[in-house]
Amino acid sequence: MELTPLGIEGAWLASSPVWADDRGSFREWFKLLDIKNATGVDFSVAQANLSKSKRGVVRGIHYSLAPDGQAKWVTCASGAVWDVVVDIRPDSPTFKKWVGVELLSTSGDVILISEGLGHGFVSLRDDSVIAYLLTSPYSTKEEFEINPLDAELAIEWPSMELLMSPKDSAAPTLATRLSEGHLPLILKS
Repeated sequence: MELTPLGIEGAWLASSPVWADDRGSFREWFKLLDIKNATGVDFSVAQANLSKSKRGVVRGIHYSLAPDGQAKWVTCASGAVWDVVVDIRPDSPTFKKWVGVELLSTSGDVILISEGLGHGFVSLRDDSVIAYLLTSPYSTKEEFEINPLDAELAIEWPSMELLMSPKDSAAPTLATRLSEGHLPLILKS
């Protein structure tokens, strides 16, 4: 597994080979030692989730203010998504920067999203399935969202009809979350 920084501190693209033959395919999608050696992150899994979405469904921008933070390990298990990581840490040199990566179920790619970063994606095909591991469990009181269409972030979502949950479409802007004091800071080790 090879991990490459994505231009935001704490975000990496992990690539591993996919072995395919006439029976199907196989890939290793999580190797703790490779992650730790490449990034210094000791990714301790506390929860695993699956999300299935129709084409055009946007989920995010979501983040956690859990006391120990919440890192994510995200891959596309079926279909295709355009995955977005947003630096929402006001004390970061890349505050407000976002990066987008297409994740295909056939590619073997994974995104590592460190604590304090926002995350969202749009499904590029019907029935796309995202599998993700979290370093802390979901907690309603500590989970927040930012409107994925926030003009200040200016995320360039793919050209298609976008479908959002009422919660995501009514989510506050980044500026509102900042004024509320509901944005993460860079965790110091």
